Amino acid sequence: MQSRSRLIATDLDGTLLRSDRSLSPRTAGALDRMLAEGRLVVLVTGRPIRWLHHVYDQIEARPMAICANGAVVYDPVADTVLRADPLAPDLLAEVVRRLRAEVPGVSFAVEITDGRQMRHESTYPIRWDQNPDAVRTFSSPDELHSVPAVKLLARAGEQDPDAFVTLVAAALGGLAEATHSSYSGLVEISAAGVTKAAGLAWLADRHGIGADQVVAFGDMPNDVPMLTWAGRAVAVGNAHPAVRAIADEVTLSNDEDGVAAYLETLSRREAG
Repeated sequence: MQSRSRLIATDLDGTLLRSDRSLSPRTAGALDRMLAEGRLVVLVTGRPIRWLHHVYDQIEARPMAICANGAVVYDPVADTVLRADPLAPDLLAEVVRRLRAEVPGVSFAVEITDGRQMRHESTYPIRWDQNPDAVRTFSSPDELHSVPAVKLLARAGEQDPDAFVTLVAAALGGLAEATHSSYSGLVEISAAGVTKAAGLAWLADRHGIGADQVVAFGDMPNDVPMLTWAGRAVAVGNAHPAVRAIADEVTLSNDEDGVAAYLETLSRREAG
């Protein structure tokens, strides 16, 4: 990078957080150090807003967050959504129609009210949620596409995640974005053009920061657009092959505090 980094963008699960979803004291300290040095720290995640308190409870700072793979830009201090790019109801209906025609046994859930609530079909498996009171089954089939959704979630039993996202993307034909951030066969669908890169670029521009001044960390395919956009792309050691292939550097794994290790080195290097 030719200029001093001004923005640190990091994915959460599998990247900043350990496998048990905890944030190590070393990592929390590294983030605090970045903020003390005047850098903007941004959490860029597929998680909905309602899952962020689990992270904020482990750190003293309250970094900005880009949630739902770029669909929501969130200020935790004011508890305010600065920007949202949801799937419109008519678009949701068409996406669902196409996937039901192409994917046997597919079931759906939607993240609504900027990701503060989830609604799902009775056949959709809920494997983990931080706020069960915000989650319920649809009262009717039409509820699936009755209101805008910042993310549509699709499952069809046990699937190879890379093959499944390829199948879904082909069925959508560019109508919406399809990606994945886990190995459980879950595909995450956003409005066309909505990615982690788009959300981060909007926030960076708001602060007068260029892509060449951004260091980004990630581990899964939904991080690829952000890592491709950022001036410096860093994969953690446990990253998906697609992420390692486009990264400028590879640090230690998430369970070895890879983000913290890289930031410690970055701080020393740029101070010199």
